[in-house]
Amino acid sequence: MIQVENLTKYYNDFCAVDGLSLTINKGEILGLLGPNGAGKTTTLRMLTGFFRPTSGTINVKDFSMPEDTLGIKKIMGYLPESAPLYHNMLVFDYLEYVAKVKGIGKERRLERLRELSELCGLGDIMHKSVDELSKGLKQRVGLAHALMTDPEILVLDEPTSGLDPNQIAEIRSIIRRIGKEKTIIFSTHILSEAEATCDRIVIVNRGRVVADDTTRNLKNGNGKGGCTLLSLSNADPDKALALIGAVPGVDRVVPMEAKVPGDLRFEIHGTDGSDPGKEIYLAVKPQDWIITELTHENRSLETIFQELTRGN
Repeated sequence: MIQVENLTKYYNDFCAVDGLSLTINKGEILGLLGPNGAGKTTTLRMLTGFFRPTSGTINVKDFSMPEDTLGIKKIMGYLPESAPLYHNMLVFDYLEYVAKVKGIGKERRLERLRELSELCGLGDIMHKSVDELSKGLKQRVGLAHALMTDPEILVLDEPTSGLDPNQIAEIRSIIRRIGKEKTIIFSTHILSEAEATCDRIVIVNRGRVVADDTTRNLKNGNGKGGCTLLSLSNADPDKALALIGAVPGVDRVVPMEAKVPGDLRFEIHGTDGSDPGKEIYLAVKPQDWIITELTHENRSLETIFQELTRGN
């Protein structure tokens, strides 16, 4: 649905986005992750037509940027990090004004406001002034603004930034519901948020894509899918190390400090990132040893993020 090729953006001599390429599929919830200054916001502003790229191409459905910028904007809803609200207006008046600006006819306008009120949980605040609202409620109003024309694509820049855990959970729930019908792209640096919400994660560092996959594949891929931890009691160190190293699917065995004095403990890495725990158990079972620990630990998304963005 969206195809980005070699996207580059310079601010004078500073390169904010450096040859970024990306494909986003229809109906996908895509999380754009990266440390502060990685180029996430600049990328989203180019995708939505607010910034002109220095070079590269953006194709959305049958439209191309910059020739069809207006056509792309018509099928996109965009919520910046700080929702652009008129604080001296009532929520209802503000959303009605947005509907008028967006060209929604009078006969459809009230019905659409009711739909958005229900979807974004605005029923209790429609009569309140925007400046009375908490940041979480303002984000909901901004989300309703972005959804006003029922766009096919929704772009959200740090939609949960500065919110408390309850507000984050509410925004996450709304995104999931919307994601059943729309393509959603949102940037964040909250890793748990991306893991809980996204179908796919793209990690950006210094304006470049350094990872692009599902959370599960990121954790298990490239032969670095975590490790199996094995603790043995009443075992011979040399024999145990040789036996485990010869198990099919085991690539590397690293001796570790045991939790219990006298025991042996190993960190075992599979050849393809898989868990060789079953094979290890079958190999150790005939021996006169006691297995006190046999667990598989995946790398966390936080660990992966730190590895890929270290030195930013």
